Formats: sequence, C-alpha cells, structure tokens
Amino acid sequence: MAELDLIATTTFGLEAVAKRELLSLGYNDLNVSDGRITFKADLEGIPRANLWLRSADRVLLQLGEFKALTFEELFEKTRALPWDQWITKKGKFTVNGKSVKSKLYSVPDCQAIVKKAVVEKLKEKYQVEWFEESGPDFTIQVALHKDMATLTIDTSGPGLHKRGYRQTGGEAPLKETLASAMVQLSFWNKDRLLLDPFCGSATIPIEAALIGRNIAPGLNRNFASEEWPVPGKDIWKKERVKAFHAIDHDTPIRIIASDIDEKAIKTAKENALQAGVDDCIEFYVKPFSQVQLKEKYVVVVTNPPYGERMGSIKEINNLYKEMGRIFKKEPTWSIYVLTPEEKFEQLYGAKAHRRRKLYSGDIKVDYYQFYGERPPGK
Repeated sequence: MAELDLIATTTFGLEAVAKRELLSLGYNDLNVSDGRITFKADLEGIPRANLWLRSADRVLLQLGEFKALTFEELFEKTRALPWDQWITKKGKFTVNGKSVKSKLYSVPDCQAIVKKAVVEKLKEKYQVEWFEESGPDFTIQVALHKDMATLTIDTSGPGLHKRGYRQTGGEAPLKETLASAMVQLSFWNKDRLLLDPFCGSATIPIEAALIGRNIAPGLNRNFASEEWPVPGKDIWKKERVKAFHAIDHDTPIRIIASDIDEKAIKTAKENALQAGVDDCIEFYVKPFSQVQLKEKYVVVVTNPPYGERMGSIKEINNLYKEMGRIFKKEPTWSIYVLTPEEKFEQLYGAKAHRRRKLYSGDIKVDYYQFYGERPPGK
C-alpha cells in the first residue's frame, strides 16, 4: 500500500507539542496548521501514532482533499476515493461533518451526500444493495474549509485523552492530553523532582510518570482501527510489543502529588495504580503551604483551583497570592501554572517569563511559566 496521509488533531495551542512528539517518532514530512498536523506514514504509523501520541486528540486517516463548490462535485469526488480499501462489507460507518466559510454550508446535507457516495462505492466493490453494518466501526468526517473538502476516517475511536487509567475525574477534570502537554512544555526531566501541590485526581503527576517511564499512553486501551482488516491485528500486535519493550523500569523517578482533599488523594492513588506508575509518585493529604522539600531544583507543574464552584473569588485570589509568597522564596524552583485567571500575575506578585494561551475544554486558559535557576552543568 502506498504511503498514507495521517492527521493528528490537537486542541488549539498544542500543535507545537504534538509536532515535537511526531518528530521523535521519526516522522519528518509534517504540515502544521491550526489544530492539526498532517504527516506521511506507512501502515505501522496508524498504531504507532495512536499508542504514542500524548498531546494529540485523534489520529485521522485522510482519504482525499479536493475543492467542492456543488453537491454534485462533492458526491462524485467522494465516490472516486478508495473507501473499499478500508471499509469492510459488514463495516458500520457514520458520517460527521463541519463547514467553515464554504458554499456548501449545510452540514447535514454534506453528510448525507458523503454517506450516499461511500455507499455507492462499496456497492461496486461488494456487489450488494444493502449493508448490514454489523462489523467494525468506521467514523468518516467531511470537513469543508473555504470550499476545500477533506475526507477522513477516524482511526482512534474514543479520543486519545482516554488513556484507560482514570476511574473518576473529580469536580474539574483536566484532560490527560493537556496535562501531558503541560509537563512537556515545562521541560521537566526524570532527573529532577516534580511537584503538583493541587493534584486532584493526579492527572499531571501520572502523565509525568508515563513520560518518565517512557510508557506509551495508549497501552491500556483499544482503538477503532484495531478491528479493521487494514492495517491488521499483526501490525497492531507488533507495535504494542515494541511499546512494551520500550518501557524504562529502572530509572528512579520522584514525583510528589498533594492535595487538601483526602477523597481526591484516594482516587489519585487508584488512578496511579491503574496506570502502573504508583511506584513513581508519593501522595500526601495537606495544604500546599505545608509541602516542605529538601530538594533544590524542583519543577512545579499544577492546575490550581479556579472558578466560583471551587470556592469564593476571595478565597481563590488569596490562594494565588499565597502561592506567590511561598514559591518566590525558592529561586531554584521552576513554576508552571495553568489557570483562566487573567489577573494571575498581579495576584501572584510576579510577571511570568512566558505566558502561553491554551484551552481546557471550552475554557480559555493561560499557562504561566516562571523559570528558576538551572541546576549546575545544565
């Protein structure tokens, strides 16, 4: 089979992180745009990207991209694509859609046209008039942007943030993909201690431990394309075995996760055990102001409480002020804080070295980065 065009979709602001991950996997032919990175890969790229990408949302297989100004044009060009190479005779397929700044603005109509075109293509292949759709899932997307139609099949199934280790998310869960990106953007490495003093269900500490142990984040879950005849179970098995062999069981890793909520810590411990990294993380029930460390070069990565449902505005503001008073006493600590509070720097009492705009779900947030002194020789 010829080289594939795959798309790693991301939350806005995480494209550079996902690009770096793809480069580390050996993919160099990359095209980055808002919310997506297109890359060339062989069949192994489907399981490899799904298993290893930490900050991407999904991995899509691009079947085609073309200009479509009329429904007839959309139908004919969609029917010409090689759907029969991927979708089985009993395959169950649905069509999702979106349209931005395009003449074909009716998404339901575009979805219906694409569905009809795919059915016609499969009728030619399998010589049947009716499909029972009792087999593997194939989720097709038609995305129109400025009259350009991109047709894809979702190889992932549930979003890549669903790692399989989180039992419950707590009141304000942070997506695993964003938590992993926060750790990667902090440039933490496993030689240094990482602290999350507002750990909640421990998403940040667990994602850091997965990085430190070099554990592929998708090892504990299944993917839609595992049930497809192509790439096939043998290729999926080979990539899973490679990922298992890549795990670093020996390097000592120290991560501290604390929270004032005893119930949250109990859940966090269960999540860490499920993820297989409970030996990397020390858990404590205590206010962040009581976390005392002997280590000098600490990296703090955290998503502190915010919003009225997490406490009164006055309480939250006082918390941010206290964070500044305590953390500024540690010039060798590097502090990374994710919050939607636009006045965070003012409350914290210092201007961040860098402020990166991100999104946590539908909430616009900022990632404030305060750099501490580097360890000697670094």
